Amino acid sequence: MTVRHFVTLLDLSKTELLGLLKRASEMKHMQYSGIPHEYLKNKTLAMVFEKASTRTRVSFETAMTQLGGASIFLSPSDTQLGRGEPIEDTARVLSRMVDAIMVRTYAHTKIETFAKYSRVPVINALTDDHHPCQLLADLQTYMEHRGDISGKTVAWIGDGNNMCNSFIHAAHQLDFELVVSCPVGYEPPAALLREYSSNVRIQRDPALAVRNATLVTTDVWASMGQESEQLKRKAAFANYQVDSELMAQAASNAIFLHCLPAHRGEEVSASVIDAPDSLVWEEAENRLHAQKALLEFLVCNQG
Repeated sequence: MTVRHFVTLLDLSKTELLGLLKRASEMKHMQYSGIPHEYLKNKTLAMVFEKASTRTRVSFETAMTQLGGASIFLSPSDTQLGRGEPIEDTARVLSRMVDAIMVRTYAHTKIETFAKYSRVPVINALTDDHHPCQLLADLQTYMEHRGDISGKTVAWIGDGNNMCNSFIHAAHQLDFELVVSCPVGYEPPAALLREYSSNVRIQRDPALAVRNATLVTTDVWASMGQESEQLKRKAAFANYQVDSELMAQAASNAIFLHCLPAHRGEEVSASVIDAPDSLVWEEAENRLHAQKALLEFLVCNQG
């Protein structure tokens, strides 16, 4: 039996990705309409958290409940991983007891190892390198409000972090232009920029980066695990705040997205995140719907 994992967006073909996003919107409609969709009845998701989260935990637990299944939350203190058990052994054991495993961790190699030794689908709920589940929600949100993203321009303002890396994969798969605006020294990995150079470019000036963009997005300047760099990063990114003046330089129909949590007054102004063209709250909700579609795809279509 072939086991499908979701470690990066590249684990889905373009056709699969578009189909999954369409299914996410269908499931959203089903929920709003009160139509039962318990496609994972009697199925169990193990959720392994080394990094804490609000949206990830609530969205995955709620997703399994609405799909008729169950979920088990496992923090480092709840597993033998926190006591030194090899990742390989934890993956072997858990995958004999549950139907899917969600992992939120630091080093990307950890989830790659987890997937290698798991007998059931493994989902990347965030690593230091990629955040593909968030991209599903972002793409769903954009397409629900602006339609096909192919050929459009997306402006990423800020750190070339895991979210930015997953946006690069999305640009490649769905053929849109990603303009990354960041200070020198905070670019996405050079290997990613080289490999996907036809879809991504660096523009140091944020005002130039957002020109013609129908989506402007950003993230915190210091991600989890980078707290000691907070002051240094705040100084480096001082000119990279998404404020009303910057949004005015984007396309007239541009929307704003942020994966949250947001630091008002740093990477985004309150006037932008709370504006009518900000879709961050629907974006957060769409984590639930996109992940339901992902769980259905992975668990129900094995073999």
